[in-house]
Amino acid sequence: MQRIQVQGVHHITVVGSTRQSAIDFWQGVLGMPFIFEQPNLGLEAENHLYFDPGDGRLITVFTNDSHADAGRAAPREVGCVEHLAFNVSRATFQQAPARLEQRGISFIQRDRGFMDSIYLRDPNGLKVELACYKFETPPGFRDADVLMAAYRLRLARGDHHIDAGHVADAIEQLLATRDRLE
Repeated sequence: MQRIQVQGVHHITVVGSTRQSAIDFWQGVLGMPFIFEQPNLGLEAENHLYFDPGDGRLITVFTNDSHADAGRAAPREVGCVEHLAFNVSRATFQQAPARLEQRGISFIQRDRGFMDSIYLRDPNGLKVELACYKFETPPGFRDADVLMAAYRLRLARGDHHIDAGHVADAIEQLLATRDRLE
């Protein structure tokens, strides 16, 4: 059977509470420009807000001003979204903790070996990750190319997780392969 080939994320929609709460978080905290709004054409009682996460694609939020912020962690069950991750620059990543603290927003910071992460929650408990790779992808390659090569190296070496050494060696291999082809 033939499969349906996707070409990237078109948009992600989350269920929010009020219009203002959504704007305050997605635009006010995360800096995503508010693009437009219209009624939720599938459920007229809701509004549909559109934000740009920085790559020209969309994050949308269904809102209803009769709903209060959930104020609890979103469910983490089979079939639920665990978190949404957004790319940030190294400079932004370094500034994020202080900026979150200024707003009184709790967060957890983690070193993931090949990337750094900060986790926080939106007003309705959805976990959001601010992610920053520890490497620059060479021109002509994708982040996924580097990570696939690093993964192969990690497996070959029997290591627990991908770290900076795997990434550095992966980039070197990718560039050597490209140089041989040219």
